[in-house]
Amino acid sequence: MSDQRNIILNEEQVLQKIKRMAYQIWEHNLNEKSIVLVGIYQQGYHLASLLAKELEEVAPFQVILAKLELDKEKPLSGAIVLDIPENKLDNKAIVLIDDVLNTGKTMAYSLKPFLNRRLKKLETAVLINRSHKLFPISANYQGIELATTIREHIEVVLDKNKKFAAFN
Repeated sequence: MSDQRNIILNEEQVLQKIKRMAYQIWEHNLNEKSIVLVGIYQQGYHLASLLAKELEEVAPFQVILAKLELDKEKPLSGAIVLDIPENKLDNKAIVLIDDVLNTGKTMAYSLKPFLNRRLKKLETAVLINRSHKLFPISANYQGIELATTIREHIEVVLDKNKKFAAFN
């Protein structure tokens, strides 16, 4: 990424958005005994981990964290791998999580492991929603919605040492 990046959310703001999203997830799942947070690797999984930590502090239900891996550039060329057995999804409330929702392509292809399961419900969560939809995917939970051009690049960093969202 170039040096001309603009910080959209600093670490404190990112953590505030995550906390708010966790409360929203809890409020929409009050009657659940457990929910499954499925993070799209890499940054989506980090976001799911942070959401899981927040939910474990406030919500009475069990939080199951899972990782989903796919080739985001060529989703049809490789396997879509979920790190928990798919039968653990049956009759569960699922939240599919990624860092940025741009065109909806990654989220759309990430739905594959869930299509042949009997889910209670499937929702989506993103830190940043860019609203450049090419696929009919929307976010049930979002940290922030941005009006950006398709050429602008959004970077989300959610590691142990720093957390921020920026664009250039």
